[in-house]
Amino acid sequence: MAKYTTLEQIDLPAVADRYGLKESRLAPLAGGAANSSFRLSSATGEFVLTILDNHDTASAESLAAHTQALFLLGVPTSAVVQAPDGSLITHFDDRPVILKAWADGRVVQPLPVTLLPEAGRILAQLHALPAQSAGLTDIPVGTRRLSSDHEALIPDLPDRKFAAWLTDQLSRIHRAEAASSRPRTVTHGDLFDDNIIVRIDGSLTVLDWETISLDDPLLDLGMAAVGLAQEHGALSPERVKALVSGYEQIAPLSEEDVAALPGEIIHAALIIAFHRYYRHHVRFPDPSKATYYLEMIRFVESVEGVARVLG
Repeated sequence: MAKYTTLEQIDLPAVADRYGLKESRLAPLAGGAANSSFRLSSATGEFVLTILDNHDTASAESLAAHTQALFLLGVPTSAVVQAPDGSLITHFDDRPVILKAWADGRVVQPLPVTLLPEAGRILAQLHALPAQSAGLTDIPVGTRRLSSDHEALIPDLPDRKFAAWLTDQLSRIHRAEAASSRPRTVTHGDLFDDNIIVRIDGSLTVLDWETISLDDPLLDLGMAAVGLAQEHGALSPERVKALVSGYEQIAPLSEEDVAALPGEIIHAALIIAFHRYYRHHVRFPDPSKATYYLEMIRFVESVEGVARVLG
């Protein structure tokens, strides 16, 4: 399991000196499943300091470069603050560090339905970026999907009924995707409400680009539906329609896309279901989250009929 950095472990004067900041104060931020983040207040401004506990130098530099490139391309995200030597990351206790501008706002869970069209527009804006845009030339491919190694683990999962269900569902998805010719685009991979800041003026800022990849934009939209369009554990017709309506203002969906979207929403839910089960039952057993994966089974059952709603 990741070894997270605590507030007491940070040598704030040393970190502040690397960025030329004065009169600095540090406070921990809630959330963050993979890294440790803190609000850094100084005489020159407000920032988010993140200790990239689960990264090496190369992956941290890639994350920082992609985040900065997206900001410069007009995607509403936080700018990366350069160190005085121009680097996008520094190091603390042999761990990479990234400093970003503070987004003045808050996480709202669930994201209000009135803001879902804007989330859809941002996702479509991202998908419209040329894959060879400046700073985005080394994006990995398909990293949000289950890898072949992941899928090879499924038959041996202790919950045999879940393993059989997951295998059957994935087989259906793979057959459908084999007939698809949708182009791969830049995707976020994790557009859930805890990765969105609602700013004071009501606009949205998207955070956490650790799952950025080149992939099927419908899978990314499907993942956003899992993250933003649920209500009481089921896919909400009102919420998914609001999300997709905003998306189509930038990137209209074809009839084929509309027909395929429910399957990609299911695909996204299957990915989440596997990772929840594998994390909480196999890698890091956690009895308090032992049934967490079952939520996705109920969610998949609710997706039927969504094509009619979108049409």
